[in-house]
Amino acid sequence: MSAKHALVLGAGGFIGSHLVRRLKREGFWVRGVDLKFPEYSETDADDFIVGDLRRAEVCDLAIDRRFDEVFQLAADMGGAGYIFTGEHDAAIMHNSAMINLNIADRCHRRNIRSVFYSSSACIYPAYNQEDPDNPNCAEASAYPAAPDSEYGWEKLFSERLFLSYNRNYGMRNRVARYHNIFGPEGTWMGGKEKAPAAICRKVAMASSGDAIEIWGDGKQTRSFLYVDECLEGTTRLMRSAFEGPVNIGSEEMVTINGLVDIVAEIAGKRIDKHHIPGPTGVRGRNSDNRLIEEKLGWRPSQTLTAGLERTYEWIERQVRKNG
Repeated sequence: MSAKHALVLGAGGFIGSHLVRRLKREGFWVRGVDLKFPEYSETDADDFIVGDLRRAEVCDLAIDRRFDEVFQLAADMGGAGYIFTGEHDAAIMHNSAMINLNIADRCHRRNIRSVFYSSSACIYPAYNQEDPDNPNCAEASAYPAAPDSEYGWEKLFSERLFLSYNRNYGMRNRVARYHNIFGPEGTWMGGKEKAPAAICRKVAMASSGDAIEIWGDGKQTRSFLYVDECLEGTTRLMRSAFEGPVNIGSEEMVTINGLVDIVAEIAGKRIDKHHIPGPTGVRGRNSDNRLIEEKLGWRPSQTLTAGLERTYEWIERQVRKNG
């Protein structure tokens, strides 16, 4: 019996490269597509196309056959320093929308039934996330819509795009809203890194007793999900009868100051905090996992500290190598 075929779009990125590895362990033949190969390890994909999915000819090359499962992770994205300054809004909207329009169309024309789309917790209304201790990120709270960034608006549009293909063309696309995924082999410097990686880098580069810079007052809250848990939720949703949207995230909420304290303890260093002006996004955000447990009988269980231990160890090695 021949292996099932999977297509991972965004396979050169952090989550995508981990997903390729998982699908290969499951016995899939995997094609990856991205602007670049993975930065920190060799790809495990059987076939890898380096190309720009904004271009129709690249999409035609990538989607040249039927695939059992397509995972659409490709997007123009980054951490708060990239998303919330406003300087990249047009590029974020145009680039990601163009990719999603191309992918939805090509998959439909190839009679591919199953596309997983990775949306984001950034779609949730800013007005529900002003209290850092009591954010509302239940899936049904997405409307009336008021995302805090153009990145969130584009994600919301693309959710509706893929789900409309279900209604109009009989596809079985699946939509999940990722909440701050982190782990080894993720971006850790350069301006697109997210909070866990940025803090791990700053602590790794600091000596005990040093202060590291934190944007804002550090009292804003978030939850962070380790990448292995993200992939478990992703594949479960893809193979389920539920189309979503559903949150894939942790319910272990922490302040950014608290995140610094956890990483400092892992590193065995005393780290002070120097709060400076900077983009911080909403005041509070936390995954609401009631729906995913109801529909899939599963919710993430790994502790934040366990994931940060593995992530810090990897980033510390990168800091030493680049020292």
